[in-house]
Formats: sequence, C-alpha cells, structure tokens
Amino acid sequence: MIRECNLEDISDGKRYTSADLVKVGCNDCEGCHACCTGMGDTICLDPYDVCRLSFGTNRPFASFLEKEVGLHVEEGVIIPHLLMGDGEACSFLNGEGRCSIHPWRPGICRLFPLGRVYEDEGFSYFLQADECVKTNRTKEKIKNWLDTPELKRYEAFILTWHNHIKEVQHTLQNGADAQKINMEHLQLFYLMPYASPEAFYEEFETRLAQWNSK
Repeated sequence: MIRECNLEDISDGKRYTSADLVKVGCNDCEGCHACCTGMGDTICLDPYDVCRLSFGTNRPFASFLEKEVGLHVEEGVIIPHLLMGDGEACSFLNGEGRCSIHPWRPGICRLFPLGRVYEDEGFSYFLQADECVKTNRTKEKIKNWLDTPELKRYEAFILTWHNHIKEVQHTLQNGADAQKINMEHLQLFYLMPYASPEAFYEEFETRLAQWNSK
C-alpha cells in the first residue's frame, strides 16, 4: 500500500537498512492482534506472497479469492489483498486471535510496524510511529524481523515489483485497455501457479521478461 505523506509525520525520523537494529520486538504479539484488525484493503499481496501462501497451505491462489483474499484497484491496477472478516479481523486469524498462516504470512505483515520509503532507485526502511500498540518493544535486526530467506534477493524483487506496478499504472493512465491488461496481469503473476518458493525468483524474472516483451 503506497502512501503519499511526509515521512517525518509518520515515523521516528530515521531510515534503516536490513542490518540495523530497530525497536520492533513485541514478545511474539502475546495477547494482541490489533494490527490484524480493521485494515480494510491495505494488506496487499505481491506474487511472492501468493507463491509462499499457496505452497504453505497447499492451496491454489484462486481458492482464496472471495473468502480470504479480495481484489481492489490502485491507480487502475487490480491488486489482491487480505480480506477482513467478522469484527473486521483478518480472515486468517483463528479462534484464539492468532495468525493461522504465520509461517507463510505476507510481506506487509512481516514488515509491520516498519514501512518502506522508495527513492533514488532503491528503498530504505522506517519505523512507523504509533502504529503498534505494544509498549516497551525490544530491538531486533530488521533482517531477522522479516524472517525471509535470501533477503537481498527478496529486497531486489520488492524493488522490481514496485517499479513494475508503477509502469503498469502509467500504461493504464495513458488510455490502454484496462480490463484486458488487468486480466492478463492477474493471470501471469498471480493465478498461474509457481513451481516452488525456492524457484520463485527465476520464474518471476521469466514472467516479467514475457510481460515486457509484449
């Protein structure tokens, strides 16, 4: 979810790399799921999220649509997001208020309460102010907090995907066939199954090259 705002108004004023220590530790969110409630359509999914979730649950992405995953439009591009269910709680929360897909949770969930700021053909991390209700948080390295294999490769993918979405948005704003492009985009990057999480990055690059060659 992209926000246009003054970074100093929503952060501690600092920018971080994945090697930095930041106060994000929250004792495994014990007794709390505030960040999993009332999020609307802001928990957006990228292709790696879909690949990881599909393999973790042994379910195709299409099976999540309507019940656990919805679709919304951001500047013309259709983007999948986690749906909120009863009480505006994430559809993947169990009866105890715990995440039932925690090992395969989306990147935005792994990132919270951090955010990313994109600039100069890259991005850095920032700590969102007043977003996490937990107090007395402990310092953890961002790379450990994200709990994602091949982090540098993942970060390169995140930047590539961010730039790709901006390009598709630009194409649609210039009068392209929005329905056709969105259906092709959803099919190629989300609905068509990936071979495995381990093979994801090579397969994504192949699909991206296929898209760019059209």
